[in-house]
Amino acid sequence: MEQSTGQGAQPPAKKPAVEVTLRRFTLADVDAMMAWASDPQAAAPCRWEPYTSTEPLLAYLRDAVLPHPWFRAICLAGDDRPVGAISVSPTEDGCRAELGYVLARAHWGKGVATAAVRLAVAQVFGEVEGLLRVEALVDVPNVASQRVLEKAGFTREAVLRRYCVLKGRVRDMVIHSFISTDTVLLD
Repeated sequence: MEQSTGQGAQPPAKKPAVEVTLRRFTLADVDAMMAWASDPQAAAPCRWEPYTSTEPLLAYLRDAVLPHPWFRAICLAGDDRPVGAISVSPTEDGCRAELGYVLARAHWGKGVATAAVRLAVAQVFGEVEGLLRVEALVDVPNVASQRVLEKAGFTREAVLRRYCVLKGRVRDMVIHSFISTDTVLLD
């Protein structure tokens, strides 16, 4: 049996980075939003329950999303149709904000969420005056979301035991952070 010396061997091909864009939502996005907002699996780690019709989702879009200072549609490059949402919500002290995101299940595991988080962090520090820290809380069993944050350059800080009640259950949460002096990992 011959052994290879490794000469001429090619390193494994790096998977090309997914390109996404972030933009403000419009009322016309309500039908595209239903792809994830009505999906029980996509909504499972979120604070809200899945939507069953567009009317309440349209009201949420109009009353909460549009006036929000930093709530963006995640779109694949070259396609203006939202495949998810990402928000950065300032806290009372102004130097911190909380990151949240949701993605249509058809786009899970493809690098879309990681690309969106990276882009959001790159943009938000330049747009929100006085912002020094973006943090994200993730349910301990949601390992995929924790991995998204880590690949985007966030630091895992701690497990916050019995931190909150989410959908009727007391949850332990993992807190991740990205501070304004961290390096943004854009591909």
